[in-house]
Amino acid sequence: MKGILSCSNLIENVRQSFSRIKESTKRVRSISLVDNLMSGFAVFSLKYPSLLQFDMQTKEQMIANNIHALYGVEDIPSDTQMRERLDEVDPAILRRTFKSLFSQCQRSKRLEAFQHYDNRYLMPLDGTGYFYSKTVHCENCCVRNHRDGTIGYYHQMLSGAIVHPDQKVVLPFAPEPIMKSDGSTKNDCERRSAERFLDHLKREHPHLRLTITGDGLFSNGPFIKRLKEDSHAFILVAKPKDHKALFEEFDALPKSSYQMKHAKVTHRFQWVNGLAINDSHPDCLVNVLEYWEEHENGKLQHWVWVTGFDLKEKNVYQIMRGGRARHKIENETFNTLKNHGYQFEHNFGHGKKHLSTVLAYLMMLAFFVDQLQQLGCKTFNKALSRLKTKKSLWERQRSLFFNFFIKSLEDLWNALAHGHSVHLIPDTS
Repeated sequence: MKGILSCSNLIENVRQSFSRIKESTKRVRSISLVDNLMSGFAVFSLKYPSLLQFDMQTKEQMIANNIHALYGVEDIPSDTQMRERLDEVDPAILRRTFKSLFSQCQRSKRLEAFQHYDNRYLMPLDGTGYFYSKTVHCENCCVRNHRDGTIGYYHQMLSGAIVHPDQKVVLPFAPEPIMKSDGSTKNDCERRSAERFLDHLKREHPHLRLTITGDGLFSNGPFIKRLKEDSHAFILVAKPKDHKALFEEFDALPKSSYQMKHAKVTHRFQWVNGLAINDSHPDCLVNVLEYWEEHENGKLQHWVWVTGFDLKEKNVYQIMRGGRARHKIENETFNTLKNHGYQFEHNFGHGKKHLSTVLAYLMMLAFFVDQLQQLGCKTFNKALSRLKTKKSLWERQRSLFFNFFIKSLEDLWNALAHGHSVHLIPDTS
């Protein structure tokens, strides 16, 4: 547990980052902002199903002791206090915590394992929803008018994460909220949020070599030009219905081709370099890669991407794998958050200002810490190997947390890894 990506080091990093956020001077508060933020983080780190359950259980001496020992919380807020306090926090302030955790990953040298083609890191972009209601809403909610005359209110966010085709772990960046800004009457959208995401990326990680991947929403002239301006490579899905002129030219031209077979799968490629993305942006040149995956049982899959990489026989397989890794933002990120203990789509609280977004950020930070542990903590991986699945690991973690006085994160994770509780004191009250 002494490694740079141990749970204790990672959570201390989170706490130190929160402690640097300035307190509001509007009124005197009985519980510090850092204790409110760390309590919210603990909710998602421990996979609590609701703030109310957290509130009820932390009134017990043993649970309060463990929250203090593991997360450094001096005063635990009630669920109402936490909601009211976090509702006032600007979510943008939490971006620095994501950056701090990413810097910790860089120092560990584990990030190097994610390098893909051209010594770049793959970063898929995609949006997802995390709040919807027909009654509860705030001034930042986007609005959906249904055909039956009802109105729905929702929050979404655009997320990016560093992935690799051969890595199970993903490394999320701070998401960009998709919501109405102050005074706006129009809904926000993924394209505008993507521009803001790139602005933050350029400011916070100006030297990070990235290959941006995404669906057909992003394969347009203005977005590709922006990626080129920022020195990012790209592998973006292209569909005939969105790029009529591009596909007409692609179909009319002679193509380079290549075929290879791995086990029971045949990979077929054809490509053309140097085509205009569309008639409106003739100066925005892309290279088009078409790919078929054919299995011996007859199953056939087909994709087309546009990229800035000069396509040739020796690199089309790697480019294809990079393009297909886009699905890791959906599978290893969103689906994990929704279906593996984090309760991503549960409404932990909406508030009047920023609560819903702040809670989503805290959940993503807890997920980031878990991913970094899996990437570089031997004790975490020994515990995961012993308990077989993440679901079993989270269940056993909560069981120990609820039934023993725990002195430190090291004691907790060693107990999970080695199957004993020699340093844990049972609750005999």
